[in-house]
Amino acid sequence: MFALDHTLAQDIVDRAMAILPCNVNVMDYLGIIIGSGEAERLYTRHEGAQLVLANRRVVEIDSHAATQLDGVRAGVNLPLMLDDKLIGVLGISGEPDEVRVYAELVKMTAEMLMEHRRQQADRQWRQQRGEDLLSRLLLGDSNAHLIAEAEQLGLQPQLPRQAVVFELPEGATCAGSLCAWLSARYANSWCLPCEPGLIHWCRAVGKDRDDALLLEQCAEQGWPVERMATVEPSSDLASLRSACTAARDLLDYARHVCPSLKLLRLPSHRLALLFWRNRHDWLAEGIAEPIQRLEDNPQLLDTLRAWFDYSGESRACADALGIHRNSLRYRLEKIAELTGCDPYRTEDLLRLYLGAQIVPR
Repeated sequence: MFALDHTLAQDIVDRAMAILPCNVNVMDYLGIIIGSGEAERLYTRHEGAQLVLANRRVVEIDSHAATQLDGVRAGVNLPLMLDDKLIGVLGISGEPDEVRVYAELVKMTAEMLMEHRRQQADRQWRQQRGEDLLSRLLLGDSNAHLIAEAEQLGLQPQLPRQAVVFELPEGATCAGSLCAWLSARYANSWCLPCEPGLIHWCRAVGKDRDDALLLEQCAEQGWPVERMATVEPSSDLASLRSACTAARDLLDYARHVCPSLKLLRLPSHRLALLFWRNRHDWLAEGIAEPIQRLEDNPQLLDTLRAWFDYSGESRACADALGIHRNSLRYRLEKIAELTGCDPYRTEDLLRLYLGAQIVPR
């Protein structure tokens, strides 16, 4: 239920008294003055307001009648209504014949301000409740009651969505602005700041989006996005939740293994991410052991990564490294000698590739 508070009441008073030559009071539903042009009257009981509250009608008090009431001055007291409910009283001091017209105008303005404040509070509640629901739907629970409430709030949980997670630097304060911009720019978006430095954006599947351009636009706005991870569209909430988890893991993988990458798409890193998730498993540690023998030789490690990047094409790999193909062959032989894995054999190459996924660049 909406309730008048001192801040709103005093705002009404200040606006009215900026143009009126008389004092204005605003009383709450108990008849207590909570806004006034005379500070000494704040939080005192107003008998005229109590008459309005008791009879639900305008109460006019002239100078003669005011002498019969305790602490009351001549004036007009009107009920303040919102959704046909009496929630307070507006009082303007002065002889009724002189201030009656002013009182009606101020009453109309006051009720408009109350309606605006109520709508603002409702929007804030819906936003906060929506964020709470999205947090539970994406990161935990998704029972039928939550889904039904999400539908009532217009969140459209049935739409296919694509999971995108942004990583911001520690201490960044732009999360709210970025979420608001994305929500306004892309219809039916879910945008949720979660753990520090991460924003989950689940956009409704529609026309294609240029992710590289989006990162440029973020930079132009002054939002220092460090990384952005995207996953293929999901058709339901269960797969969307798994996609959000994959996007977070993809950022963690990039942070440790390839920190220079700003844009990561799951299809390009699916195998690497699967191994990264299980890197602490005993079997995975055994697979990674050969590549760890190259940690003290960054030249060979970079050569091996280039070999992966160019799918074993000698000329392209050598050109990218700026060396002759004979030099490339020599380095690959050295890698085989140190690791015990031959880069020309599929099984050994796969073992080296998977092991490289846990060695930082």
